[in-house]
Amino acid sequence: MEALALNADLHCHSDVSDGTLSPEGVAARAHANGVQLWSLTDHDEIGGQHRARRAALELGMPFLSGVEISVTFAGKTVHIVGLGFDIDDPTLREGLEATRGGRGQRAREMAQALAAVGIEGAYEGALKYAGNPELVSRTHFARFLVETGVCASTPEVFRHYLAEGKPGFVPHRWATLADAVRWIRGAGGMAVIAHPGRYHFTPLEEHAFFSEFKSLGGEGVEVVTGSHRPDEYGKYAALALELGLYASRGSDFHSPDESHTDIGTLPLLPPKLIPVWEMLAERVHTP
Repeated sequence: MEALALNADLHCHSDVSDGTLSPEGVAARAHANGVQLWSLTDHDEIGGQHRARRAALELGMPFLSGVEISVTFAGKTVHIVGLGFDIDDPTLREGLEATRGGRGQRAREMAQALAAVGIEGAYEGALKYAGNPELVSRTHFARFLVETGVCASTPEVFRHYLAEGKPGFVPHRWATLADAVRWIRGAGGMAVIAHPGRYHFTPLEEHAFFSEFKSLGGEGVEVVTGSHRPDEYGKYAALALELGLYASRGSDFHSPDESHTDIGTLPLLPPKLIPVWEMLAERVHTP
């Protein structure tokens, strides 16, 4: 039970992907909020890992390497978190670079789609927030639309413009589930399903997703996350126990102004689960 009581936050983002704080800024906020084990999991990007690790260790906070990989499964975008891998593994780095490569073209198509409904300059506006054309995401477009007064908040932008079926939505084919799990495992890490409650799978689709993930060597699932309702904590705790998956916990923090769950403020994992950090103890960097 002591391991379950650890205030671990193993899912959050910096401005290296679509967060608003630097890796050092996220580390400082995590430490100030009492996080006892931290991982930075930027989208398809590990460029902030060395900075994040250095900042965490300087604060006396244990650190696990992390990334969140975009995956296309059954026509939907899902996310797989990798934890405890070798930051410098060349195959992982090449795989992530290939995955990021489609973002630039997708961003231009999104801007064209928004221009068609009267919203001009969206690509340049989104790029201002992203900095790197390889990393432009829907979140960066959402911030531009809020800045220009098109919508009052980023969730409103997603509802009206950037969700599937809305004017600015452009699908993209990401990595395969097999690729993502293989890259993570090949680099010595553990693959974890991120916020499964967000995908709105039918029971049959969800079973297929979890089954394939496990058959490929995936080992963990986020049970307590900022994207789950309290009733979903219990649902995915039961599923973790049923399938023999380790349990993870992470706020999915992006920004002090946008995230409804602050880093380090989630409830603890439910009882009986085996936390991912128990199995990754040898991969934790300690001060």
